Amino acid sequence: MGATGSKLEKALGDQFPEGERYFGLENFGNTCYCNSVLQFYEALYFCVPFREQLLEYYGNGKNTGDVEENLLTCLAELFMQISTQKKKTGVIAPKRFVQRVKKENELFRGYMHQDAHEFLNFLLNDLVDILEKEAAKGPAEGLSPPQKIVNGPHGGHINGVKKEPLVTWVHKNFQGILTNETRCLRCETVTARDETFLDLSLDIEQNSSITSCLKNFSSTETLNAEDKFFCDKCCSLQEAQKRMKIKKPPHILVIHLKRFKYMEQLGRYKKLSYRVVFPLELKLTNTMEDADCEYSLFAVVVHVGSGPNHGHYVSLVKSHNHWLFFDDENVEMIEESAIQTAFGSAQEYASNTDHGYILFYESLANNSS
Repeated sequence: MGATGSKLEKALGDQFPEGERYFGLENFGNTCYCNSVLQFYEALYFCVPFREQLLEYYGNGKNTGDVEENLLTCLAELFMQISTQKKKTGVIAPKRFVQRVKKENELFRGYMHQDAHEFLNFLLNDLVDILEKEAAKGPAEGLSPPQKIVNGPHGGHINGVKKEPLVTWVHKNFQGILTNETRCLRCETVTARDETFLDLSLDIEQNSSITSCLKNFSSTETLNAEDKFFCDKCCSLQEAQKRMKIKKPPHILVIHLKRFKYMEQLGRYKKLSYRVVFPLELKLTNTMEDADCEYSLFAVVVHVGSGPNHGHYVSLVKSHNHWLFFDDENVEMIEESAIQTAFGSAQEYASNTDHGYILFYESLANNSS
């Protein structure tokens, strides 16, 4: 990528951020699903708090010298490899990381097109599992001092003893808390249940926006007929109203747009190319119990293709107030207005097949602090 690299350096000129590195990823075989969330890696890499904590983890592992290889050490090694490059731009082959992914999860061993959202979930949950296991062995490895949180289903009971999960730095960056409120329409008793999330999956509609999708996510649903709610106070099934709220917003809000829908009449999944506008600045208003929470968009994983079983993933990433386009080995500077091409199509059969699929927003409150 010599020519492309020098082209990017020329485009940025004197504005090339000091100490920053912009590297594409070599795509061998069908690793575009891997590159997508390794284009999600681009999103993670340019999520500075996560990058710093991962590099610190790598340094701690180097010092102890006895950390066995896992997905976390491979990702940390890849981050270190990029951050210490002498060149400002270029291409890295993430072979070790991809091999580890295939070893850990059989879904990613073949050459079938894989869903980036599934990969994202697998990756984040696996990183959390590794950190929690290491914390159980001792405080030396990778967890900033273990803290405990009480949350919903994840804070369950084991052998009668309440288990309060540890908060890793993955949690600190990505975890939020949802409250599921159910109000009995007979006695007005409200039952609230908390649950944690690492990303929000939103249903989408044609010619809509992230704000309207979030409104629908937190809208009130009436439970009646066969869906009645068992009220503990009434000791019977009752009609009820149910609502989901974001109780504690995460530092990094990851939004997954449900673009792949199972169509009963077709007997298969179909890609929804709907136009869904996502703003550069997002306010969480309808979902919050307290004050508004403001976020800034810093990465978009885009699905390119007309169907769910084939296609390609690319990423749009904001770094030091510049927007960059990552497509495997290729890295280019783009205008901020180019983000709009990933909103989707206002008509079903449009020529544009680039659709925003996973969005990454960073809390402005955390930025300013």
